[in-house]
Amino acid sequence: MNLGEYSVNSKVISWLLVVIMVGGGVSAFESMGKLEDPAFTIKSAKIITQYPGASATEVQEELTYHIEDALQRMEQIKWIKMSVSRPGLSDILVDFKDQYKADDLPNIFDELRRKMADVAPNLPPGAMAPMVIDDFGDVYGVYTVLTGEGYSWRDLYDTADRIKRQLILVPGVRKVVIDGEQKEVVYVDISRSRMAELGIDIQAINRVLASQNEVVVAGNVRVNDDYLRISPTGAFKSVQAIGDVLISSQDKRLIYLRDIATITRAYDEVPSKIFYVNGKPGLSMGISMLSGENVVEVGRRLDQKVAELLPVIPVGMKMEVVYDQPKAVDSSVSGFITSVGQAVAIVIAVLLLFMGLRVGIIIGAVLLITVAGTLFVMNFFGIELQRISLGALVIALGMLVDNAIVVAEGMLVRMNKGMSAARAAGEAVGKTQWALLGGTLIGILAFSAIGLSPDNTGEFASSLFYVIMISLSLSWITAVSTTPLLCALLLKPGASGDEGSDPYGGGLFQAYRGVVASAVNHRWVTMAGVVVLFVMAVIGFGSVKSGFFPDSSTPMFFVDVWEPEGTDIRVTRDDSLRVSEYIRTLPGVVQTSAVIGGPHQRFTLVYDAKEPSRAYGQIIVETESRDQIPAMWTQVNNFMREEMPWLDPIVKPLRIGPGRDAKIEARFSGPDPQVLRRLADEAMAIMRADSESRDVREDWRSPVKVVTPVFNEQVGRQLGVTRDDLGSALQYAVEGTPVGTYRDGIRVLPIRVRAPEDERGDINNLRDIQVWSPVLGRAVPASQVVSSYETSWENAVIRGRDRMQTIIASCNPSGELATPLFTRLRAQIDEMPLPPGYKLAWGGEYEDSNNAQKGLGGALPVGFMLMILTSVFLFGKLRQPAIIWLTVPLAIIGITAGLLTTGGAFDFMSLLGALSLVGLLIKNAIVLIEEIDQQIEEGKDAYEAVLDSAVSRMRPVMLAASTTILGLIPLLSDVFFVNMSVTIMAGLGFASILTLIVVPTLYAIFFRIHRQPGH
Repeated sequence: MNLGEYSVNSKVISWLLVVIMVGGGVSAFESMGKLEDPAFTIKSAKIITQYPGASATEVQEELTYHIEDALQRMEQIKWIKMSVSRPGLSDILVDFKDQYKADDLPNIFDELRRKMADVAPNLPPGAMAPMVIDDFGDVYGVYTVLTGEGYSWRDLYDTADRIKRQLILVPGVRKVVIDGEQKEVVYVDISRSRMAELGIDIQAINRVLASQNEVVVAGNVRVNDDYLRISPTGAFKSVQAIGDVLISSQDKRLIYLRDIATITRAYDEVPSKIFYVNGKPGLSMGISMLSGENVVEVGRRLDQKVAELLPVIPVGMKMEVVYDQPKAVDSSVSGFITSVGQAVAIVIAVLLLFMGLRVGIIIGAVLLITVAGTLFVMNFFGIELQRISLGALVIALGMLVDNAIVVAEGMLVRMNKGMSAARAAGEAVGKTQWALLGGTLIGILAFSAIGLSPDNTGEFASSLFYVIMISLSLSWITAVSTTPLLCALLLKPGASGDEGSDPYGGGLFQAYRGVVASAVNHRWVTMAGVVVLFVMAVIGFGSVKSGFFPDSSTPMFFVDVWEPEGTDIRVTRDDSLRVSEYIRTLPGVVQTSAVIGGPHQRFTLVYDAKEPSRAYGQIIVETESRDQIPAMWTQVNNFMREEMPWLDPIVKPLRIGPGRDAKIEARFSGPDPQVLRRLADEAMAIMRADSESRDVREDWRSPVKVVTPVFNEQVGRQLGVTRDDLGSALQYAVEGTPVGTYRDGIRVLPIRVRAPEDERGDINNLRDIQVWSPVLGRAVPASQVVSSYETSWENAVIRGRDRMQTIIASCNPSGELATPLFTRLRAQIDEMPLPPGYKLAWGGEYEDSNNAQKGLGGALPVGFMLMILTSVFLFGKLRQPAIIWLTVPLAIIGITAGLLTTGGAFDFMSLLGALSLVGLLIKNAIVLIEEIDQQIEEGKDAYEAVLDSAVSRMRPVMLAASTTILGLIPLLSDVFFVNMSVTIMAGLGFASILTLIVVPTLYAIFFRIHRQPGH
């Protein structure tokens, strides 16, 4: 007794399986995690090290070099992806090897911190300890900006902090981060002429202020039975109290600081980062969720909590939403559920049309049961509903009915002949179960390269494999158990019991039989025609556009505003706000959200966060619909090029999958920065010469001017003035010297001593700066210890990659696809002569695509080997598997025709679709060849067996293809899945028709089967 017969005879067990799958699926759908994009691990970390006062070159040689040397001793590191050396700052980004998963990263981060602690003593004096940023990949799915016109930055922060304390308590929330806080500073403005007049050393003031507000330990004393703490007074109770500090003048008089200084509490005049929404300043608040949570449900809880907090938020303050992942996920899931529903309806309609009402209902019910069971198992293994997994469900729908169609048709034919349900189930399942299992296993293995690929792209799409594996496995189980059960319930044995009636006597079946007979009889003509089609398809495939990942369908895009390197952040702010204001005048713009001085918080997993820079601003533009974006791009670009020609802007889309800003990158590596700049300039000249390139740039940016006071060491020694004294005096004169702190509750404000505004604003005043001379006991002009002031140029940014100085020349295509432009540029740039010790490597979309294909390529041989072994074990022979595998390449005929007709691109998702075709075609061929073998073994004439088997398998093969093709129609409107859908639909359509003709023909050729006289 096989599974089919057991299911009919043991109805309780069979119905129990159905109830578990359906009930579990319904329950799982409500509770399982829901995301917008699949979660994948960003296997990266940043190491930030400050070195105040050092040039970019000094940072590169004295900091970055030693830190990179320590990093390379870690075996977990894949490569040092990018090191950025700026004046006073080293910023290093490392990637860890693909083999490590999320659970491995905490231990790796711990080891990374130990390495950095070990290297810290070897860093030069003045360099701070390296900081390891391990939350670099955190995603803040709810991203808002708190604004409040008329309120101070402190008011905003206090309110944001109160909101944060409440939101962090919401179940499912992992972290709430506030960014954009404007730091308060206590400024002590002292005129240098007044200090010189009184003979006061600025260093004396600094020492008093530095020590006055420190917490001092005065000990404890026993008084009788008490043990009392001694706490001396003197700490500043207010900013005004700082003015009560007594300073000793040269003539030993004590002077109140307020008599010679203006003391104010204010915000730092040079902000580090500022956020704006629709031109209104604010603080950003990012909220991240716990892993595995239902994002939609957490979003509802957050909305409820925010509604409860409205009474405590001051009137006029508002939380402006920049990105709301829960709403996006809810919309995305709802849209995909609609697509799944449409696909199910289409599949069931096709089944009803071609299989009849009863069989159509049976297979449709099996399909729904299988989908429910898939959701149940997905939830059990923690696979969330997101773009990839939901797309996999739609892709799988057509394949899920393949097995059920074969079993249902087998039972239908037998029961129409009068056979009992149990016996029909036994025969239908018994004859096909192993062929169906083998075909199902091969269909799963066709997707295995995705699940086994260690690359980030493979990890991003890996849920496609797991969902397909779960759903196809369940489809076989339901085909051999649930399908016989439902057939026994709804189908009745034929009344006549006429064993001689021909179920395939219809006109369509007979017409197909004639076509197959003609193909077999003229086998070499048939095969020649197929070979011609195949060759034409291979040639035509060269004209198919190629790509990597499509852009997002979210109506949102970015405008990166790059000022010339060295620009004041306040100028960047003003220009960014001007661009934002213009964008808001365009029809269809809903909102602009700008950040100046650094990146936005990572609100989507694939957001490319740039390193902080005063010359950088980014504007997120939200539009009413995605169709409006191309026209806006042109308008925004033209405005910035014409009205603000000094800017170096990039207008770019919101991506879905992995990628980067520039689709074409030429990376030059070598030891000499000047040579690297020359090579990059040559490459950029080639890029600009092509009319289809835009956004041409290099990532070292322009050199910046540096003012260099030439210190006269001989005079300095005579006056007792050191370079450090000169540096402190210069710092005091231009931006102020930090000398201590003022403690105010939860805040610690730096105290900064500086010259008054009228003395700070003019660079010519540098010559008159007073420097204290310990030898003379008075201040002397800086001109006495500075022989001259020189202005020179230096690199403000030095980038490296894997310990080699590297500059990247990059551009984007003016059209949608990068490959045609890349092909032209590569041919010219590759011919550039490189000096010894320098090398050129290609990045951008070319590198990303190659890495993704390399990841798949590493896993493909294993998958294909298992598929071949499965087909060989299934038949126990070699000729049948050879026939099967010869039909697989036929898919390219349909793929080429489909993509050329629709203008689609063969991108990464299309590659996955092509892999799925392999499994579908092999499955169809297995079922057909298995039937031929069985009929020949039963004694039927070989020629008749070939024709009869082909006819008997025509309806299952065509129905399986039709349901798969038509079930993908809803995905044609999805920008992410459209190319994959076209690949599968066209490839399967052509290949299924050819398979029904080519497989019988090849079988006849391999087994030397010919028509016998009289047939």
